[in-house]
Amino acid sequence: MWFLPLVAVLVLCLDQASKAVVLYFLSDHQSVPVIPQIFYLTLVRNTGIAFGFFHGGSPLLFAAIVVGILVLSLLAFSMRSESFSRRLALGFILGGAVGNLTDRLTRGAVVDFLDFRIWPVFNVADSLITVGVGILIITIFKKSQKSDTKVTATF
Repeated sequence: MWFLPLVAVLVLCLDQASKAVVLYFLSDHQSVPVIPQIFYLTLVRNTGIAFGFFHGGSPLLFAAIVVGILVLSLLAFSMRSESFSRRLALGFILGGAVGNLTDRLTRGAVVDFLDFRIWPVFNVADSLITVGVGILIITIFKKSQKSDTKVTATF
């Protein structure tokens, strides 16, 4: 029962701590090579959503994000009997979404800093949301394969 909220809180804490460290050491648009030509820490503030879409934000965007988090929360807490991997995935997604919402509320924009130069700059919350969605897709695919096998076996 407490696993999913615990994962979400841990993701939120990791995300906010990483952003606090980056904000302490870097100024806006400053870029520091970690592995030259491959990986940099670059401070960017994103007022849009993923990859900077809908830049500038709006009350409608904010409302959609809040509604999404509420729906995720209801879904997450109704899945107590679901598998470990699904609860972990929802914890990652929920914690990441709340982490980015926290930025919007406290900083006016999402703090992004992980920069591989071949992809838009992102953060820990974005990473864990993506991992969570990937885990969900895999578990849904596996479950559908099992149910197809069961249906086929009954003929």
